[in-house]
Amino acid sequence: MSETPQEAPAPAVTGMVDHVLELAATWTTWDGKPTHVDDRIYTPHKAIRRVADHLVDHLAELEARLAGEDPQPDHWHASALTTEADLVPFTPADLDEARSRLTRLARIWANRLGSLTDDQLDHSPGEGWSFRELDLHLKGSTYYADAVGDLS
Repeated sequence: MSETPQEAPAPAVTGMVDHVLELAATWTTWDGKPTHVDDRIYTPHKAIRRVADHLVDHLAELEARLAGEDPQPDHWHASALTTEADLVPFTPADLDEARSRLTRLARIWANRLGSLTDDQLDHSPGEGWSFRELDLHLKGSTYYADAVGDLS
């Protein structure tokens, strides 16, 4: 990435999670028909799984780089794979689980990024985007939820 705006860390991630959960609150009425977007299939469960996986993947990268290690390569099938579990109804209990999972992940990101200096955020150790850029990159995880959309 090129020039990165000097904004406070974490609002990109926490705002993204807020957006995803706002949409997810409408998914308990999902009719069971997957959405086809960009040659991929999306469902409520898949959107939540992809957002969580994306947060976990880049958190593992950030932590490895801070520890002076090479990040482990990810072996996710990402959005290319739609599992049987992705196709089941999205219930109010699933929404509660998604809220717990994603808000906790967002808080972990906010706490971690908030503990770093501006120098660490902008001149991060190891190969890859700076941690500030990584925060902004994760904002794009709204894509998965937007693919399902507002079902109200």
